[in-house]
Amino acid sequence: MSFEGLIVILVSAAVVNNFVLIQFLGICPFLGVSKDIKSSAGMGFAVLFVMVLATIVTWPIQIYLLTPNDLGYLQTIVFVLIIAALVQFMEIVLKKYIPALYLSLGVYLPLMTTNCAIFAVALMNVKENYTLVESIFNSLGAGVGFLLAMVLFSGIRKHTENADPPESFKGAPLTLIAAAILSISFFGFSGVIENLFG
Repeated sequence: MSFEGLIVILVSAAVVNNFVLIQFLGICPFLGVSKDIKSSAGMGFAVLFVMVLATIVTWPIQIYLLTPNDLGYLQTIVFVLIIAALVQFMEIVLKKYIPALYLSLGVYLPLMTTNCAIFAVALMNVKENYTLVESIFNSLGAGVGFLLAMVLFSGIRKHTENADPPESFKGAPLTLIAAAILSISFFGFSGVIENLFG
């Protein structure tokens, strides 16, 4: 595939088909960790790292082990186990080298094991018949999109904390409305891919 094609995959995964704001996957950490910009960026980078690593590990296993041996029915179990191992590795690294981030992410770090956005990227790479390089660009774009959504939403939440909304909008309702508005803004990118190199 050409470099332009790889850029299309990257941009598409990051903004046009953003896993959080367009496909509504990975909402749990999106809503749970986005109160603080540092925690949001940390979670975003952690998810990006795990997405890319999961792709690098799952793609060859699917192509060279599961598919040739008619073991496709084991795909979900194998992918979840690989993602769980990578998340455990991420936990160990963060706990040892960045303890403040490890503590601020709290329960959401182990929940990355079942983060459907990470799992969805691994499945999408197989479903779309991407090569390994295309799969890496897709997972990189999805991770950048996740990071972008986390950081943008963190900024929005910082402003809504200082707002004085009506009583019925305080707390979760205002958070969900802000998330919906951010999601709608990403729908504006829907025509970008067709005209990216046009």
